[in-house]
Amino acid sequence: MNDLFDRLRELLLDAGYTIDGVRERLGEVAATALSREETVPALRATRDGDPLGTLIRLWWLGVPVDAPAGLPVAELAAAGLVTSDGGRVVSTVHLQPWETGGYVVSDRKVRPGDPALRPDHVVGAGGASANLAQLVTRRPVERALDLGTGCGVQVLHLAGRAREIVATDVNPRALELARIGWALSGIRDVDAREGSLFEPVAGERFDLVVSNPPFVISPAGRFTYRESGFEADGFCRDLVRQAPRFLAPGGTCQLLANWLHVRGEDWRDRVGGWLTGTGCDGWVVQRDVQDPAEYVELWLRDAAEQGTARYRELYDGWLGWLESMDVTGIGFGWITLHDSGTLDPVVRVEELGQRVELPVGGYVDEVLGSIAAAHRLSGAELPGVRLALAEGVLEERIGPPGAEDPSQITLRQTRGLRRTARVGTVEAALAGVCDGDYPLGPLLAAIAELTGEDADDLLAKAPEAIRPLVAEGFFHISTG
Repeated sequence: MNDLFDRLRELLLDAGYTIDGVRERLGEVAATALSREETVPALRATRDGDPLGTLIRLWWLGVPVDAPAGLPVAELAAAGLVTSDGGRVVSTVHLQPWETGGYVVSDRKVRPGDPALRPDHVVGAGGASANLAQLVTRRPVERALDLGTGCGVQVLHLAGRAREIVATDVNPRALELARIGWALSGIRDVDAREGSLFEPVAGERFDLVVSNPPFVISPAGRFTYRESGFEADGFCRDLVRQAPRFLAPGGTCQLLANWLHVRGEDWRDRVGGWLTGTGCDGWVVQRDVQDPAEYVELWLRDAAEQGTARYRELYDGWLGWLESMDVTGIGFGWITLHDSGTLDPVVRVEELGQRVELPVGGYVDEVLGSIAAAHRLSGAELPGVRLALAEGVLEERIGPPGAEDPSQITLRQTRGLRRTARVGTVEAALAGVCDGDYPLGPLLAAIAELTGEDADDLLAKAPEAIRPLVAEGFFHISTG
């Protein structure tokens, strides 16, 4: 079977059926229309009958085509990937090139008017998959686990960084299509196992666990690719609480999640509570919040149920279920756990709505290190610490023209998470001079002399002022 997929991959590459080849062929107008589920512009862009246009129609758009030269139709039909009738070929799956240079195989995306989704539908790689791939640490690891692999896209990213990869899913059809995608991508020896949560890897430990789980919060688990059947956001909660038992010393778990915003409750307390008691350092980032109606509409649209006879019934039932729990919104974001081995773990929960530098995985270990370092930095140690301003930090001052002192000073990151922080004149002065060469105590004494403030008072206030700036990556603790 691998020989078949090797030959198919060669045919795809020869025709230019790659992520760049498809983008160039479709163009911006057709690609944008496809994001709205409109296929006509893409069909027009691929109507010439050349090999690339034909492959896009076959594998991406799902329309019947005349078999392109060299396509092993009979073998692909035997493998269940195409059907053939009267010389015309129709794919039974969606085969898409991915940014790693590999390929992802999934069930065809449903569009309005298509038959209803099958319960074991295997969704293709999309925004959530790309989001997680951008988040995951780039650090090489010995053993990696892709929990709930789905169509297997995270394995394509892990293949170059993990010596051993285990991938699990509760849906056997997902594992079947994932194996085909891995074979087409030239990835061998992935240990694929069927089962829910951590059951397939009981007793094992991993240096890296990643998961794009079935996080959708719904009254019933109708589709395995997005819903677990757990109550409310209980699946993500249990996933977070169980993960540390499967991390090797120094290991990291990174996943996507939804969580409820409940009337009278701070969502930070809710999600932060999931991580409390895990023994791991944790970082939770909320990237988006939807109101209940937006959320229900999104996932009914995802299953192409808008306009169907049951749409109003499903919408009303789902919305009523959320209202019964006093839900005011549903958050989406990232959760990262790190087994740092400390007896004093720290959990940071925050909201980041701004655009961030990608990939976050390129600097996520630094982010976790900054959070931990700030938490464990005692007031007694602070005067001897050498701080260095992070690369790309700018200072902005706002005030009336000609005024001696600004009314507002802001430090702004142009790299990484692109945070901003309002600071006082002392912190701003410190940002202008700290380069890792001198301890903080003498620097604050010099600033006190220039500003006329009391040096002892500045030192006393320093922990409260400096720790947040270290935690948020404006200053780094220099070890040189």
